[in-house]
Amino acid sequence: MEVAKSPPMISLERKVRPRKGPVEIIRTKLRRQLSCSVPKVKSTITDFFPVILWLPKYKIKEYAWGDLMSGLIVGIILVPQAIAYCLLAGLEPIYGLYTSFFGNIIYFILGTSRHVSVGIFSLMSLMVGQVVDREVYLAGFDLSDESKQSSLDSEWNITEDFSKTAINLTINAFNIECGKECYAISIATALTFLAGVYQVVMAVFRMGFVSIYLSAPMLEGFATGASCTILTVQAKYLLGLKIPRHQGYGTVVVTWINIFKNIHNTNFCDMITSAICIAVLLGGKELQERYKNRLKMPLPTELVVVALATIVSHFADLNGHYSSSVSGAIPTGFIPPQVPNFELMPRLAVDAIPLAVISFAFTVSLSEMFAKKNGYTVRPNQEMLAIGFCNIIPSFFHCFTTSAALAKTMVKDSTGCQTQVSSVISAFVVLLVLLFLAPFFYSLQKCVLACIIIVSLRGALQKFRDFPRLWRLSKIDAVVWMVTMSSAALISVEIGLLVGVVFSMICVVAQTQYPKVSLLGQIENTNHYEDMGDYNSLLSIPKSPARLLECSFLTYI
Repeated sequence: MEVAKSPPMISLERKVRPRKGPVEIIRTKLRRQLSCSVPKVKSTITDFFPVILWLPKYKIKEYAWGDLMSGLIVGIILVPQAIAYCLLAGLEPIYGLYTSFFGNIIYFILGTSRHVSVGIFSLMSLMVGQVVDREVYLAGFDLSDESKQSSLDSEWNITEDFSKTAINLTINAFNIECGKECYAISIATALTFLAGVYQVVMAVFRMGFVSIYLSAPMLEGFATGASCTILTVQAKYLLGLKIPRHQGYGTVVVTWINIFKNIHNTNFCDMITSAICIAVLLGGKELQERYKNRLKMPLPTELVVVALATIVSHFADLNGHYSSSVSGAIPTGFIPPQVPNFELMPRLAVDAIPLAVISFAFTVSLSEMFAKKNGYTVRPNQEMLAIGFCNIIPSFFHCFTTSAALAKTMVKDSTGCQTQVSSVISAFVVLLVLLFLAPFFYSLQKCVLACIIIVSLRGALQKFRDFPRLWRLSKIDAVVWMVTMSSAALISVEIGLLVGVVFSMICVVAQTQYPKVSLLGQIENTNHYEDMGDYNSLLSIPKSPARLLECSFLTYI
């Protein structure tokens, strides 16, 4: 009887690797990063300015028509939204047009996504507006709409009698001499500059991974909760009520209480106009969805409503006869650039953090989503760098915080957009308004702008209808959505973001500590396997049973 020979023993000798100290590691990395050569300089420039790589390869015959059409359509949609969202930001309409113009141009140069539309965004406008109103209130200005006086006259300095609401005031704490609107845009630009700096710093330190911790249910819940706040803030314009924005927590509850307390002061002209505009806008949205396969381009419903409402308001003199609030004078051209006020930044440093995080999170998420859909790749850190400079540079030109916008990005994708050349076309449309058409919006009622904002929230508010389906798919995701939405709507937008991130991470940690282990069985006559605890008539695998380990978003077999 032969004895089986045992396999020969193999001895492994571990390599001895010299340990490097922290100083040596840092020195090595700096030497590698700071080394200079022609290929590296060229690579650095093309990485920082992606337009250098793709623009020379632009295929005019294949791309030009799609980019032209999508750029024109998005530009037409962008103009009324840019004016409307300034109501949320607590700023003059001209600043929304500036923001839309510069955001599109800078992202064209620095962005890596072909489809993302960067510019004014309702959520960013709301968050900027909350900070602006708080600081304006603390500075001693009246927050009511009646106190607004454009700061664009006399190079930002307005000297009038003290009895009038717009005054030449020196803010003692910061030595800033200007009126209410001048101070408001100073706050907005300083806040925007800080948010952009944070985003660039995050990009330099390769912190794009932070977006991983912002789960889809958390972001959707945050957007829905913020939409409830936006709807509440704009409701007073629908009724023509003169109610200052609430400062502090519980904006939704307190604002609705104030609306019902002042319901007897409703301006019936604004209320009737709002009802007509909402009906037309919703009708246009429904037609767009029902016949989207037949329509070659989106219906410019917002532009039609704005044009008709402006004409009616002008010739019927709704402001003079019925005291309906109007947008007022919108100047043409550009205001000379101005350095953001650095003395204001210490008290805005914390407020800029959620703005920076949400802005880059939506931009990176949208760019990756549409890149995957259209078969190309984007660089998250470059996207963060791009959106950071979309905030830093425009802050010198009287702009406020920008971000990628889902609705306009979807329009670009559905109308044949091929590259970011479409953003240049959209910026050109905004430029035409800035140079020639802006004064024609003088008689546009604010309630019309509020209607555009509220109808644009339709998609986010429809998430309430999807909650039962989300509950059936994943109870954990449904709870994360509900907690984030409730805290953002009932407490504040900033607290809602913090609560959502913390609660989402707690859920992930809890799931990793209590994973679900399932014994898999084979479906007869197939190569498919399911959990034997969930289904009957599955064939067990006796020799090598397969087990499924489900742990948060990770699955192991």
